[in-house]
Amino acid sequence: MLLNQFLLLGAFLFSTGVYGVLVRKHTVLVLMSIELMLAAVNINLVAFGAANHTVAGQVFALFVLTIAAAEVGIGLAIVLLIYRNLRTADLDDLELLKD
Repeated sequence: MLLNQFLLLGAFLFSTGVYGVLVRKHTVLVLMSIELMLAAVNINLVAFGAANHTVAGQVFALFVLTIAAAEVGIGLAIVLLIYRNLRTADLDDLELLKD
């Protein structure tokens, strides 16, 4: 397969993730959209690594995966605490926390 095909797939996934972050109001869906964007980054890293015949892209993709796992753990913990306090997980209702 060509490098362009992987880059187009990564661009589509990243664009879908950005759209999800900007449009969604539920925090769990926003976290899922961020994970989709990180998956697109991983596809691009591995594709560029394969095009250059190095394993550097795969190594960087592993680092991105570990950061994504930490982000999910911390993000879901924050969402649970917000839900316990406000009984909702909508992003529009988080403005109540500013006071």
